Parts: sequence; structure tokens; C-alpha cells
Amino acid sequence: MIAPKTLVRAAFVAAASVGLATTGVAGADTFIPLPGAAISESLGDGTAVTVRIVGESATISPSMGATPLHRNVWVSASAQVELSAPARSKIKPGYVVGCQVNIAGGGTNGGANYSTDLSGERQSAGGSLGGNLSLGPGQAEKFYLLDLEAPDAFGSESHRPFSSLAGTSGSVSWRNSTIGLAGCAGYAQARAFAEVEVETATAKEVVTVWGQPFSLG
Repeated sequence: MIAPKTLVRAAFVAAASVGLATTGVAGADTFIPLPGAAISESLGDGTAVTVRIVGESATISPSMGATPLHRNVWVSASAQVELSAPARSKIKPGYVVGCQVNIAGGGTNGGANYSTDLSGERQSAGGSLGGNLSLGPGQAEKFYLLDLEAPDAFGSESHRPFSSLAGTSGSVSWRNSTIGLAGCAGYAQARAFAEVEVETATAKEVVTVWGQPFSLG
């Protein structure tokens, strides 16, 4: 059995740490502590599932583009799952980024698609790996943090945006992963999420927890 706590780093974790900086100084980084989130649900067979986002923060950095159309943010957090009975689970953490769109309306439950109440949003069913996005007004897009390599059934290289776990608990952590946004002239926000697919002998369900939206500067 896999050890109760499994730690997986995001594929593009930055090597250098970003320190706290004083706000109000031109060109300085701005550190934003975030509250994280938690949700608890019961599967059809009675298995209790709790998914949390903990230790969440964002650091807004001066963009390499040095224009109002470019934003650069470093994000850190940990997605955790706890089960009342052993089961197989997959954790897929990521972020939704929006340009002049309300991304607080995504709800808290299930499914792989992100949606808002704005009809002009760009949908991304499977998400896109990597955090460099180009969005116009009224658009939002979801991307996953993980890019784990593994051979497929034929021995070829494949990539997956999730970490597979077994047992009653596990976690995926990331530190100083980049969200880069280009093309947004208005206000921009991002929001963390963690999708956890849990499968038991008699039930299968996706439970999603959403973090608090935060400004990209």
C-alpha cells in the first residue's frame, strides 16, 4: 500500500524562492496570503471524501513584458485529500484565470469543465498544461499544474495532469509555479482548484474544491 502521505511537486517548480517584498515600492513583488478552502462529500457507497487547498499564497511580480497587458504571478499551495476508507484517487490541481470576467461563479462541485455565467468565456474541457495564457476581455481559461511523464500501454511516453494515489490520504504540493498572462488590458483574476477523482469498488465521483479568487495586479 502506498504510504498515507504522498508528495508530488509540480513539473515546473521554480528553483529559486521568491521572498516577501514591501508593497508600494515601484517594481517590488507583492505577496498575497490566501485562505485556501475545503469541501466534504459522501460518495454513493457512503465513503466520506474531504478535499482541501492549504498553505496557499500568490506573489505578484513585475512582468517581463513591462506593459499593462502583461502579468506575472508566482503561486504556491498544497491540495490534500482524506478518505474514510481506502480507495484509488487522482488529484488534478490547477488554476482558472480570467480577464474582465467573474470567476467566482464556478461553484464547488465535480466535473472537469470550468464555467462561469459569462457566455463569452473560452472553455477548456481538458485544460492546458502550463501557466502562460493569452486572454482578451470576457475570457477565462483553466490549466492544470502537473505534467507527469509515464509510459503508455505501448511503451511510448505519455503525459498526465494528475497524481495517482491509493489509501486514505494524499497530497500534491507546488511552490512558486508561474501564471503568466498576456493581452488583458483590464482587471484580471485567478483562482486555484483541485479536482479529485475517487474510485471505490462500487462508486466513482469527482470532488472539486475551489480557492478564493485573487487579483493578478
